[in-house]
Amino acid sequence: MQKEYKTITEISGPLVFAEVDEPVGYDEIVEIETPSSETRRGQVLESTADYVAIQVFEGTDGIDRESSVRFLGETLQMPLTEELLGRVLSGSGQPIDGGPDIEPEEERSIVGAAINPTAREYPEEFIQTGVSGIDGMNTLVRGQKLPIFSGSGLPHNDLALQIARQATVPEEAEGDEEGSEFAVIFGAMGITQEEANEFMDDFERTGALERSVVFMNLADDPAVERTITPRLALTTAEYLAFEQDYHVLVILTDMTNYCEALREIGAAREEVPGRRGYPGYMYTDLATLYERAGRIEGRDGSVTQIPILTMPGDDDTHPIPDLTGYITEGQIYVDRDLQSQGLKPPVQVLPSLSRLMDDGIGEGLTRADHGDVSDQLYAAYAEGEDLRDLVNIVGREALSERDNRYLDFADRFEEEFIDQGFDRNRDIEETLEIGWNLLSMFPKSELNRIDEELIEEYYDEEAAAEVTAD
Repeated sequence: MQKEYKTITEISGPLVFAEVDEPVGYDEIVEIETPSSETRRGQVLESTADYVAIQVFEGTDGIDRESSVRFLGETLQMPLTEELLGRVLSGSGQPIDGGPDIEPEEERSIVGAAINPTAREYPEEFIQTGVSGIDGMNTLVRGQKLPIFSGSGLPHNDLALQIARQATVPEEAEGDEEGSEFAVIFGAMGITQEEANEFMDDFERTGALERSVVFMNLADDPAVERTITPRLALTTAEYLAFEQDYHVLVILTDMTNYCEALREIGAAREEVPGRRGYPGYMYTDLATLYERAGRIEGRDGSVTQIPILTMPGDDDTHPIPDLTGYITEGQIYVDRDLQSQGLKPPVQVLPSLSRLMDDGIGEGLTRADHGDVSDQLYAAYAEGEDLRDLVNIVGREALSERDNRYLDFADRFEEEFIDQGFDRNRDIEETLEIGWNLLSMFPKSELNRIDEELIEEYYDEEAAAEVTAD
């Protein structure tokens, strides 16, 4: 039974406080009717025997003490159907693409249900993004959560769009799941109208929208709406993955805006702040989102996450990237120095990491050299980077022929391996071929991280001869 009150006592930012005569359920959905007969939706954030705190999704403008509060007795539900593919929704899940209303096959609570750890299937199957810096060096695996750490002004949105339109499951990695389809859920939080237009133009131009569901929360939308946008996106992903057998890639941008919304709500509730003013429960809150990635035994589908966040001041010790790093299985760094050099995408592989890469590049791929090539490229590029610092002190003339070769390798690695552009889609075969071509700059004796049989099979003698001639 729905209960209605006219007992609003306080309005603070996105929150409305109302007196009640009995406890109300946590996360319960609320309708608030203003004196002008406008209806706003909200959610119970805090509940006691005497009062409730309600976060209002559409903002509190126009709400006063004369407004009525109606408790619906249920949590926020997401209407779900396979027909959501190709649709564009607002940050609160309402269609904004001019299409028909959603006719759901079922509705689910956006809070989601935790995956039983004993029912989880270990992530170990490759997802090809078409980006060499990720596929070759920090491989994404189905069911993984692999965030992108970026900074203000860096082209993380371009990288997100590139992954959204290029990501696929290679046929040779599918095994007995050959019939599974691939879908992308794109959740944007706090982006500008200009960014939203760029996203939609790219989705429509490339045809990626046909296999995608887009949730758009704009910068001028209420901040509190950003707290439900990723949950709507993940609920949709779980339905497509575990009921419709899709392999779903969820891209969430920008998690920094999400965390700022948490801080705003915490300030309105007068909570004791944690690090840098963020709520002390932010770790737990982020975990409720990130841990919804995974695979379930007996189900063909999977949910893979790529959260994107902009590090304030490019500081990866800031609470948002710091806590994200604890929960997720690695990170991809978008680098400001590489961006200034004009590299696209400016993925810096040295501090990047995919903790599940070793499990995702084994069985199912046609090339057995992936791990060895990656290790050798890392070692050679790291040595070249160290020598760049030395060159600034003593100059190239003071270095040995071997050292100069590593310097040349570092330059070519960035120019040929990293700098592929935002419109180039490389499969894993092409990525590894470029890697072998670069490693063939060195004598075979320098390739101490690669099995000798692989060297004999893939070492590029012609490339080695060209370097020797130079």
